Amino acid sequence: MSDENNEKEFHSQYVPEITDSGGIIRRLPGMYENWFLDYASYVILERAVPHLDDGLKPVQRRILHTMKRMDDGRYNKVANIVGETMKFHPHGDASIYDALVQLGQKNLLIDTQGNWGNILTDDSAAAPRYIEARLSKFALDVMFNAKTTEWKLSYDGRNEEPVTLPVKFPLLLAQGVEGIAVGLSSKILPHNFNEICDAAVSYLHGEEFKLYPDFPTSGYVDVSRYNDGMRGGNVKVRAKIEKLDNKTLVITEIPFGKNTQTLIDSILKANDKGKIKIRKVEDVTAANAEIHIHLAPGTSGDKTIDALFMRLPIAKLAFRPTVAWWKTTNPTSSR
Repeated sequence: MSDENNEKEFHSQYVPEITDSGGIIRRLPGMYENWFLDYASYVILERAVPHLDDGLKPVQRRILHTMKRMDDGRYNKVANIVGETMKFHPHGDASIYDALVQLGQKNLLIDTQGNWGNILTDDSAAAPRYIEARLSKFALDVMFNAKTTEWKLSYDGRNEEPVTLPVKFPLLLAQGVEGIAVGLSSKILPHNFNEICDAAVSYLHGEEFKLYPDFPTSGYVDVSRYNDGMRGGNVKVRAKIEKLDNKTLVITEIPFGKNTQTLIDSILKANDKGKIKIRKVEDVTAANAEIHIHLAPGTSGDKTIDALFMRLPIAKLAFRPTVAWWKTTNPTSSR
């Protein structure tokens, strides 16, 4: 009997007790030992945690594999991509759509067309029937190679999907990841593309290097407690505030994980408490963050900046570098 069949037999050996009167007794220790372990393992390996080899969660890998199958150089409706991905991902169209939007907003693996939302303002993307996507040239170059890919059958046995993709770039560091599983979670911060390449060259030459997180929302980063990205370390990210003129301040960069409305709410709250004096706040954010703070007459811009630094939200980002790893010794098929 194969290892897979042995595992299934072990995890299905629990049976309820039948009493003399025909009643059923279910003992929690047995249920937890057999059923909960199955559930926890599935969520960790098949839903929430990225794989060390390609830095992708299963839903992300299945989306990219589907887009490669559909690729003809033209944009595809996201609704079509979601439908095709359901051949490999059995957890519904909503989870696929959300994961695809997040991949598209990272501007690395997917070329997008249409309203894909805004991570600065937390605006949602348009419905999947209105937006389009295709694989970027970068993704086509570094993500796929059928000859070096291990394959397995999809959940219903009708198709083949990759165990992992043969990525030629440290994608896990570039994109970052966040996931919550059963009993553990994973949070790895994103890094700058060019800095990753420089660090890779230094590593290959055996040279010392430093690599710190970088964020698509920018901001001032405090890495004094970075701890080389190990568990227990953290970084703090603050907004960037500048003087536009003597009567106006402007926020041009925001902390990672926050949005412009969060900052505006904090500014208005500080004004209501008398900590700062402003006339109004305008959010003119588009491709870049831009919040205009119009000061009250006679108010010092420098003192207002100091007060804002004390009261605007700070992103304190801790690390939980948890990844999945397994070695496939007997894949279902290979090419």
